[in-house]
Amino acid sequence: MTTSTTAQQQQDDPAQPPKATQQATPAVRRLGDTIFSGTALGAGVVILLVLAAVAIFLVAQSLPGISNEDNSILRDRTFLEYVVPLAFGTVWASLIALVIAAPIAIGIALFISHYAPRRFAAVLGYVIDLLAAVPSVVFGLWGAVTLAGFVQPFYAWLNANLGWFPLFSGQASATGNTILTASLVLSVMILPIMTAICREVFLQAPRLHEEAALALGATRWEMIRMAVLPFARGGMVSAAMLALGRALGETMAVTMVLSASGVISLELLTSTNPTPIPANIALAFPEAHGNGVNTLIATGLVLFVVTFLVNAIARAIVNRRAEFSGAN
Repeated sequence: MTTSTTAQQQQDDPAQPPKATQQATPAVRRLGDTIFSGTALGAGVVILLVLAAVAIFLVAQSLPGISNEDNSILRDRTFLEYVVPLAFGTVWASLIALVIAAPIAIGIALFISHYAPRRFAAVLGYVIDLLAAVPSVVFGLWGAVTLAGFVQPFYAWLNANLGWFPLFSGQASATGNTILTASLVLSVMILPIMTAICREVFLQAPRLHEEAALALGATRWEMIRMAVLPFARGGMVSAAMLALGRALGETMAVTMVLSASGVISLELLTSTNPTPIPANIALAFPEAHGNGVNTLIATGLVLFVVTFLVNAIARAIVNRRAEFSGAN
C-alpha cells in the first residue's frame, strides 16, 4: 500500500525526487581544496600585511621630516611649501603622458584586434609587449640624448607661433629638456601596458554583437563604436589608470631628462619645469642627511596617497560603468 502511494505521488509530481534521495549528503572536503583555499587566503593576507607595513613605515619616518629645524631639505620653508610644487609636478607630468598615450594605445589596440591581418597582428602585439621589458634608464637615456635635441626645433616653432597660448608661452628651452619631453618619454613607457589591456578587452567583445551590427549594415567603425567600445569602456578606464599609476611612480627616466626646480608652472617648453616627487627623491637623496631624509620619505608618503587615490577613483569609475557594459 505504501509503495503504491509513493508511486502515485511521483506520478502526480514527477519533479519531486523520492524521499530517500531528499536527504543532502555532506560534501567531502578534499585535501587539495583545503591546501588551495589556505594558500589563496594566505596570499591575500600577505598583500594586506605588506601594504600596512609600507604605510606604517612611511607615516612613522615622515613625522620627524615635517619640521624645518635642522633640516637640510626644507631649510626656511614649511613642508607644505616644499611638497605642493612636487605633487603638482607629479600629477602634471603624468596627466600629459596619459593624454598623449591614451589615444595612441587605443588606436593600436583596435588595429591589432579588428583591422590587422592575424599574422601581422601577432607580430605587432609581440613588439608592443617587448617595450614593457625595456629598462626605464634606457628610456631616460633616449629621452635626454636623442629625443630632447630632436624635438627642440619643434618647441621653438610652437613658442614662436603659439606663444599666446599659456601652455606654449615663456622662453623655449635651448636644450629641449622640458616637462613635455619628460612626458613624451613617460607616454612611450606606459604605452605597452595600456595597449595590452585594451587589446585583450577589445578581443573579448561579444562576437554576436559585432556580427549583428555588421548584418544590419553598419560599417566596421560603426560596429566598433556601437558594439566594442561600450563593452570595453570599463577596461579602457582600468588600463588608463594602471598606466597613470606607472607614470606617477616613474623615477629614472624623468630624472635624466629634467633638473629639479620645485616650481608650479603650466608652461611646457621652458627650462624651468615642475619636478615630480620620484625624480626629486632620486636627485636629493644622496645629499640629504638628518631630518632631510625623513622629509624625502614624507614626500614619498604624499606620492603613496596620491597613487592610492588615483586607483580608488579608477575602481569607482569601473564599478559605476559595469552596469552599463555590453557584457551584461
